[in-house]
Amino acid sequence: MPCHGTDPILGAELADYEIEEILFTEEQIQAKVTELARRISEDYIDRAPFLLIGILKGAFIFLADLARRIDIPMEFDFISLSSYGSSTKTSGVVRIRKDLDSEITGRHVVIVEDIIDTGLTLNYLQRNFAGRGAESVEICALLNKRTENKVHIPIKYEGFSIPDVFVVGYGLDFNERYRNLPYIATIKK
Repeated sequence: MPCHGTDPILGAELADYEIEEILFTEEQIQAKVTELARRISEDYIDRAPFLLIGILKGAFIFLADLARRIDIPMEFDFISLSSYGSSTKTSGVVRIRKDLDSEITGRHVVIVEDIIDTGLTLNYLQRNFAGRGAESVEICALLNKRTENKVHIPIKYEGFSIPDVFVVGYGLDFNERYRNLPYIATIKK
């Protein structure tokens, strides 16, 4: 599955990048999303309506599928953070690109993230939301690169643990490409 064009940052032909290995199929992902939604619904039944906050852009597909399977009242919002730029490794510097539209003071919040690498972004976000007066802040992450975690992040709802590989698909991208794949895969050059 080659991708065409020139990557202005890396100076490489995007045709040189293609899918290497599918790590999780569409069916595996959907089964995990259903399981996570069931657990969240059970845990938040007495705290509804709670607030799901998706981290853009990567978590938008995961959040949409998750929200449709949660069977209790909830609301959702989005925040956009940057710590990658156009690289495949995080810079460690987090900056807010789009803030929340919702007030979170006194609210129960579940942060929905596509992948955890170092944990620095989520550590920052948890502290930020606590400082804004959230009643509680939990994390739901589809993927976790445990070997790359630099800070301990308590993840209440974890989908899959993965090795230190760069993955695309199901919202995850390489230079804004591959987000639309229904599976999660590694890419090779």
